[in-house]
Amino acid sequence: MAGSGEQDGRARTRLAAPLADVCARALGSAGGRVAGVYLRSGTPGLLRLAVIVGLPGPLFRPWWRLQVGRPFPVADAYRLGVQVVLPNAAETMRRYPQFAAGLPFPFGSVHVPVPLPAPGAAEPLGVLTVLRPAATDAAEELPDRELLARLAEGLGAELLGLAGGDESAVFWEGEPRCLRPPASRPARAAAGRFSWDPVTSVVRADDRLRALLGLRPGEFTGTARALADAVAPADAHRVLAALHDAAAGTPPGAPLSLRARDGTPRLLDVWPAGAGAVGPAVGGVVFDPGAAVSADGAADLLPQGVFCLDRTGLIVYVNPAAARLAGREREWLLGRALWEAMPWLAGPPYDDHLRGALLSPEPVHFHARRPADDRDAPGEGDWLAVSVHPGADLLTCTLVPASRVDRAAEPAAEAHGGRDPAVGGSSLAPLYRPIALAIALTDAVTARQVSAVVMQELLPAFGGRRLAIYLLQDRHLYLAWETGFPQGFLAPFDGVGLDARIPGVETLTTGRPLFFESMQQIAASYPGLPLDAHEGARAFLPLIASGRPVGSCILGFDRPRGFSTEERTVLTALAGLIAHAMERARRYDSEAALARGLQQALLPRRLSAHPLVETVGRYLPGTQGMDVGGDWYDVVGSGDGLALVIGDVQGHGVQAAATMGQLRSAVRAFALGDRPPDEVMCGTNLLLIDLDPGQFASCCYLRLDPATGLTRIARAGHPPPVLRFPDGRTRLLDVPGGVVLGVDPQARYPVTELVLEPDAVLALYTDGLVERPGADIDEGITALRLVLSRAGAAVGRSGGRSLGGVADRLTATARRATDRPDDVALLLATRRAAPG
Repeated sequence: MAGSGEQDGRARTRLAAPLADVCARALGSAGGRVAGVYLRSGTPGLLRLAVIVGLPGPLFRPWWRLQVGRPFPVADAYRLGVQVVLPNAAETMRRYPQFAAGLPFPFGSVHVPVPLPAPGAAEPLGVLTVLRPAATDAAEELPDRELLARLAEGLGAELLGLAGGDESAVFWEGEPRCLRPPASRPARAAAGRFSWDPVTSVVRADDRLRALLGLRPGEFTGTARALADAVAPADAHRVLAALHDAAAGTPPGAPLSLRARDGTPRLLDVWPAGAGAVGPAVGGVVFDPGAAVSADGAADLLPQGVFCLDRTGLIVYVNPAAARLAGREREWLLGRALWEAMPWLAGPPYDDHLRGALLSPEPVHFHARRPADDRDAPGEGDWLAVSVHPGADLLTCTLVPASRVDRAAEPAAEAHGGRDPAVGGSSLAPLYRPIALAIALTDAVTARQVSAVVMQELLPAFGGRRLAIYLLQDRHLYLAWETGFPQGFLAPFDGVGLDARIPGVETLTTGRPLFFESMQQIAASYPGLPLDAHEGARAFLPLIASGRPVGSCILGFDRPRGFSTEERTVLTALAGLIAHAMERARRYDSEAALARGLQQALLPRRLSAHPLVETVGRYLPGTQGMDVGGDWYDVVGSGDGLALVIGDVQGHGVQAAATMGQLRSAVRAFALGDRPPDEVMCGTNLLLIDLDPGQFASCCYLRLDPATGLTRIARAGHPPPVLRFPDGRTRLLDVPGGVVLGVDPQARYPVTELVLEPDAVLALYTDGLVERPGADIDEGITALRLVLSRAGAAVGRSGGRSLGGVADRLTATARRATDRPDDVALLLATRRAAPG
């Protein structure tokens, strides 16, 4: 589906219809909550999510792109051509720990390759993925795998038909289409009201409640016990307790999450007279998250905030209390995505909570803070207790001022070791978060990357807001990373000695973590120590690797909180992981500094010059691995002319750099002997084969006669040069070439001749300049030609300094990139006309 963006958009639209249809059918056959299809992209080895049904796209963004070589079930299903069935979280954790760490929720999944209709096809077109509730035991019925296989086969045939039989045209670029799943059941009453008089024990229910509970006239006896049995028979005792507590003036702090007779979720809220009810002693509402919501539903009368999200993240219902707590008009909230309507509920750790509610059957509870400067913020506290209750078609969310919940929940918090509700309701967090942090730390190679991982993984898991990491050097602690602290607050502590009596030092010198459940505890333990806040809690963790002190880590929380024994154990263990990662990062930084010195020594300090030729070179190391690669360039005097060369040794690291140095020396020796370009290539090829370093290299070599402009070029598997004419036109030079150096001792390298006009610019480059993850190399070359055309306009008028500016323009994008996977080398040459 190559061509313009408009053509690509139409092609994606054609593909989206069958993809969405198969996802909807797969949801039904597998009993799933979420379904999606990955398709091949224009980048080899990269799969892109094309359609997702049942989960908001932004919440799934880390999984929009998958490399087929990664240890993920989608990649295995594609690469091996087999179904991958993961019945529950334990099996997912055992087989795919990285996938489980990213989605630490109790769910199962099925991944089915979408095959080509042709028998014996090498690769499938993509993968059909279904996420479903976890199987509780081995005997539980698994999804119909044969039906899913037939759906995938039919999808493959249909996609190929839409592409006119061209397999290469079935790929996906850009973002996925995010769709609502089909309604799982017909609409019915969403909520119903009731009242209860504890004196007469009479319950009166409105018609909506009777319809919601599926009661016929005469079936409801009118007692509290009968109501409890009808609402949630397995939780009848909780319903009765809530009624009696409300009659005594102490209603539950938040709606009760219950289960109906058929297992579907159900909410119950009760309140004493005067808090929303008129007449009877207790009023209440039963709410069904899975039912269709109407704007005039009984939930409008609830004293706490209630809003509903569909499975794409759009707000489809808001009661007046929720709108008031959100600080927005009800009409403005309706129909907007959650992260737009309530941005303070977006990002970590809230994305994790929402994913949990969408993928697992259990409700999720957490605290969230709306920024105080948000529009129409209430005068009282900004902390809200949020509950998210899953349903087949909708998520029902409640908002309650945190002060109301805190009073009711204090005994429960103590019973669980003082866990802060901000941590979230997932009991799996202590199990999965250390794994997620450990896996993420394996990819962090610098101290800055380690610190960023800690901020992304550790803070959200425990509800933290502030982080500081100090590293030990020469018996002093120096600040390596900070976030969340007031600007400049930590500056006086940077470089503090190990004799200072402050918690960040003492945790390291004693090797014991320090936990303070309030700022008052810190003030009492360290009189006179400046504090960054009046309220909050702090954890000071020693960073010790294999018995060697590395530094200290400070976690800050905005509210007072307890630290359970489990949390203290996990945080102490995580501090050990961070210390080892920091120690490894410091060794890496030292080795990288040495490697960069080696790289600079191997590259030419200056380029050979000629009165009629200006040359400029640029080199940028990659930002992954050791920052050392095998890219090089050189300009050498050859006879009465100049030899220009650029090359790229496969791989990175010291070995690649060493091989590059040997090849550069060999090419220089051949050039100084004024050997023809094809002989230079053949001789260098034989040398590399004889050295047998286990590597190969690409190269482009040309010999330029400055007086006439005659240029003779030979190429070995290298990107072709780009020529900019004086009038601004550019051309990709058609230079026939041979195979890369170091592979075939019989290889031959044909020579191409051209004339370099005065003021024209010749650009030699390595593939790191024009290759981008997820994009075709031809797109990168086209972008290079466009920049060269615009940037080279003044070369002939302003001399060599202008050519340097052109080189800077051509490498600007690569220089700004923080994730360059490859080195970049560039060599430019321009020729002035001979006098007379």
